[in-house]
Amino acid sequence: MKITGYETFKVPPRWLFLKIETDEGIVGWGEPVIEGRAATVETAVHELMTYLIDKDPLKIEDHWNVMYRGGFYRGGPILMSAIAGIDQALWDIKGKYYQAPVHELLGGACRDSIRVYSWIGGDRPGDVAKAAKEVVDKGFTAIKMNATEELQYIDSYAKVEAVVERVASIREAVGKHIGIGIDFHGRVHKPMAKVLAKELESYHPMFIEEPVLPQNNEALRDLAHLTSIPIATGERMFSKWDFKTLLADGYVDIIQPDLSHAGGITECKKIAAMAEAYDVALAPHCPLGPIALAACLQVDATAHNAFIQEQSLGIHYNQGSDLLDYLVDPSVFRYEEGYVKIPQGPGLGIEINEEHVRKMAAIGHDWKNPVWRHPDGSVAEW
Repeated sequence: MKITGYETFKVPPRWLFLKIETDEGIVGWGEPVIEGRAATVETAVHELMTYLIDKDPLKIEDHWNVMYRGGFYRGGPILMSAIAGIDQALWDIKGKYYQAPVHELLGGACRDSIRVYSWIGGDRPGDVAKAAKEVVDKGFTAIKMNATEELQYIDSYAKVEAVVERVASIREAVGKHIGIGIDFHGRVHKPMAKVLAKELESYHPMFIEEPVLPQNNEALRDLAHLTSIPIATGERMFSKWDFKTLLADGYVDIIQPDLSHAGGITECKKIAAMAEAYDVALAPHCPLGPIALAACLQVDATAHNAFIQEQSLGIHYNQGSDLLDYLVDPSVFRYEEGYVKIPQGPGLGIEINEEHVRKMAAIGHDWKNPVWRHPDGSVAEW
């Protein structure tokens, strides 16, 4: 079997899909994208695919290493996201070739389903208690929200109090045992992260996410000594080498590699195994589309340390197009009592509605994240 061609599709709300074709008629789908840089990643996909034409798609490990090691400069969000989407599509082809779900080819599943959480509150969180109650009433047992708006290195306690009030209102609305993930989104610098972690502890969050930017991961040492709240990070880390020091330092409790950013299934399976060796949990990042989620679930199925999965249904980014719109059978992602079953179909376990993909690719998108500024005019972290 040989790879004969490929196509990319930039589809709303902010995704990039990749279709790889073979001479045996088997096709694979991947989702290579960095939010806000879809066109740049698309260019990297084109560059990498020139190597793969006429190659055997089943030799995934070798192809991954050539794509990564074949260039003198390597790593980073653009290249690793391009590799990730190609890798997902190759695994999809391999599973379809052997008529097995990807997780069977990775050693078999160690679970039948995995817990999922629902996003609430938007970029500038508001009315979160009502939103949390609504998703809990739908059966979710965990939610995640952005903690804050923009914060200066040292900011007012009024903003701290607003965060605490929002989390308190959620606890009151949904009770003691619903998981609350609080995403600092890299908007918070070390001084205020220390304050927030201490103030939030009594509300028993499920985790605090990206309390500082990954470039400042050394600050996790101080935060870990200040709080018992599990610390999560990793969505802006792109390879096993990025995670190596983080895990060895021992100040993280949950890692969140993104299957569309961190080298795909091949790399994230290895990152998950590294984390397991350090007794660290796995919760893959995935505010993206159905292909990315399907890839996540295949790895979740085989990773003993996976405990919850992000998913984008109803997320504030998905205006006009949502997670299930691109699937022939949306029931593959049916959520029941806060869990989703691991897909059992061949490959990634989903069937893409190619007609709808082509229709929406004609519309396309140019999604960019907003640029925020502080009152003094300086650029704020989004």
